[in-house]
Amino acid sequence: TASEFRRVARRFVRDIGSATGFDLPIADRRRGGGGITLRRVPGIPREGYRLDVTVTGIVVQASDSAGAFYALETVKQLLPPAIYREAEVRGVAWSVPAVHIEDAPRFPWRGSHMDVGRHFQPKAFVKKYIDLLARHKLNRFHWHLTEDQGWRIDIRKYPRLTQVGSCRDNTLVGSHTDDPAKQVFDGRKHCGFYTQDDIREVVAYAAERMVTVVPEIEMPGHAQAAVYAYPFLSSTTDSIPGLRRMWGVSPYIINPSDRSVSFMQDVLTEVMALFPSPWIHIGGDEAVKDQWKANPEIQARIRSLGLKDEHEMQSWFIRQMDTFLTKHGRRLIGWDEILEGGLAEGATVMSWRGMAGGIDAAKQGHDVVMAPGSHTYFDHYQSQNQASEPLAIGGFTNVEKVYGFEPVPEALTPAQAKHILGAQSQLWTEYIPTPRQLEYMAYPRLTALSEVVWSARSRRDYGNFMQRLPVHLQRLDALDVNYRRLDGAAIVP
Repeated sequence: TASEFRRVARRFVRDIGSATGFDLPIADRRRGGGGITLRRVPGIPREGYRLDVTVTGIVVQASDSAGAFYALETVKQLLPPAIYREAEVRGVAWSVPAVHIEDAPRFPWRGSHMDVGRHFQPKAFVKKYIDLLARHKLNRFHWHLTEDQGWRIDIRKYPRLTQVGSCRDNTLVGSHTDDPAKQVFDGRKHCGFYTQDDIREVVAYAAERMVTVVPEIEMPGHAQAAVYAYPFLSSTTDSIPGLRRMWGVSPYIINPSDRSVSFMQDVLTEVMALFPSPWIHIGGDEAVKDQWKANPEIQARIRSLGLKDEHEMQSWFIRQMDTFLTKHGRRLIGWDEILEGGLAEGATVMSWRGMAGGIDAAKQGHDVVMAPGSHTYFDHYQSQNQASEPLAIGGFTNVEKVYGFEPVPEALTPAQAKHILGAQSQLWTEYIPTPRQLEYMAYPRLTALSEVVWSARSRRDYGNFMQRLPVHLQRLDALDVNYRRLDGAAIVP
């Protein structure tokens, strides 16, 4: 609509005003020569645009506001990198080369994930991160809000989730180990959560930048913080030793009782009120079922429901959430473990354990987001010389490997391949305690992935990308991003 295009124009004027000092007026009709004209033109692909720059002015054509937004992001990229600075820059010729561009994204899902459960990240940084996604034409922010180590979202009906579940007493120092004799803890509390007003602010900020915020509430595993806050959720009679202070996978898993189902659906009710996203992520990964196996009541429940084993019990639990979300007009999305025991109807799979889960789901007619650890886990080392890098969880994923990632497996037919919505990066924060270190792990790898998910496969060229990257790094400098230098020479504060 005209009002949506006007909002896009206002944001562009604000963005370039800081560095240029310009205060560009916005009008419904073009007045005289020059200027930037936004035109709504039916038939242009969703999120796509046509951009013409001539001596008489700039003309943007798009069928939706997202296309107009991305066209103006391209205009900023055509300007000198100093356009991204927050303070006025004098002595710069703010000129744009004459171009004709027709552009549209390859995938509708172009995203990045951030885990704030292990290490809480301030609201201001979350907004900065979303802004960076938008500048890379990425449109999904997957916000991993709950974990064994911390519950980060205010749920009004269950206040202990944040009163108790958002603050752990200690955090493991150094690499993960299960040997108590080798474990060293920092002796400091790690606390933090987002109020509902915080979340509304972030969601609105993202929407203005064409980013959909997809919330994740982990269940039934990765739930030690919730189980500690509300012990009736527990699958064991053993006492719960607070929030998890180290990494790895917790044995504490939500009891699949009717009361637990109602509890989690109450949580999702408040989540849906805060997040307009069509997708609600329920986790479903790494749910250790030893406590289910050892609990006679849960074993009896498995039998009474006519289920075969604990995998089918998890599938039943996930189906309760799927039915609930569907009834409210939302779609369930979960990690590829939700395939085990039968996939809930209508569910979308996020394939992290390689590509196999995504292939299976697509062949079954389910939508898929590719997120394989091999290419999109940005908590991995960026150099094979690990001693030269900040402590990380392991692995090796450099810019070249990310750029070489192909989200659509050859094993799929063209009809099956249509179920691949796109791909996203993952930033698990066991070893990423600060915003500056998170930026170091994200960029420029996320710059490479942004081109993978936007550009046609036939147009991707790593050599050409590397020729263009140094200028883009100047933009990241202007945006005060603590990216990893291409020579590896950077210090993480």
